[in-house]
Amino acid sequence: MRLGQILLQKNWISPEQLEETIRVQASQKSRLGELLLQKGLIVNTQLEVALKEQYRRKNGF
Repeated sequence: MRLGQILLQKNWISPEQLEETIRVQASQKSRLGELLLQKGLIVNTQLEVALKEQYRRKNGF
């Protein structure tokens, strides 16, 4: 599952915030999580939780 989808499921960002950040990401070649942190839309602990969940899902935990 993609990071943005996990953040949406947890209601930590809105679909509009995700779409806007993805647009910025395409022009800046930055990671989604980094951009969301820079914009103040999420905090480090939220990113850590989402990345851990993404890892667990990818690796079948």
